[in-house]
Amino acid sequence: MTRPYPPEPWQLRGDMHVALWLVPGDDLPHWPLPDGVHAVSPAGRRRLLVTFWVDYRSGGDLAYRELLVAVVVRRAARLAATAVQVWVDDERSLAGGRQLWAIPKEPAAFDFRPLPLTRHRAGGLRAAMTTEGPAQGEPDASVLCHDLLRLPVRLPVRAHLLQRRGDGTACDVPLRLAGRPSLGRTRLRVRPDGPLAYLSGHKPVASVSLRDFRFTVGSA
Repeated sequence: MTRPYPPEPWQLRGDMHVALWLVPGDDLPHWPLPDGVHAVSPAGRRRLLVTFWVDYRSGGDLAYRELLVAVVVRRAARLAATAVQVWVDDERSLAGGRQLWAIPKEPAAFDFRPLPLTRHRAGGLRAAMTTEGPAQGEPDASVLCHDLLRLPVRLPVRAHLLQRRGDGTACDVPLRLAGRPSLGRTRLRVRPDGPLAYLSGHKPVASVSLRDFRFTVGSA
């Protein structure tokens, strides 16, 4: 039987909007991490989180939209991230993420509206994510991302996800990414009783966008 998703590595392209958060550990859910992997705590009991709003467009192996929350972690002296909450609007991405790399993807509906580039504004994104639940139809999260400064470079990034398999061991997922970066500002609103309620009242410490990226997920 043909698999419903592409084999790894996935070659993807599109735009993403990234925000870095510093949140007290007591405010966060308990997310099991792989054996030997520990959350990074740069300020005592605070944890580093990263949110990704991503529009994967046609031209790659899959086209879909995604909201991903990752915890910055370390294994020995090596920094990485563990995706702890992920929503997508594509069944193939959901199945492949779970089966190939133990990424806990769930279904959701998205509304992405790019902000136009004008003489007085560098553009950005207005987006919302809605899961299926008691308050179906009310967004669980909505975001407004404004670009402040577009940089005249194409930035290459290499990173790793360390995902927890069913037996507790780590699935190491290499990531290779290159895109045009913009420094920006992110404003996030979350439903008080929704899955991202722990971010209520917090502001990101940094925001960046990568446009027209080329993204390789997994290894050959």
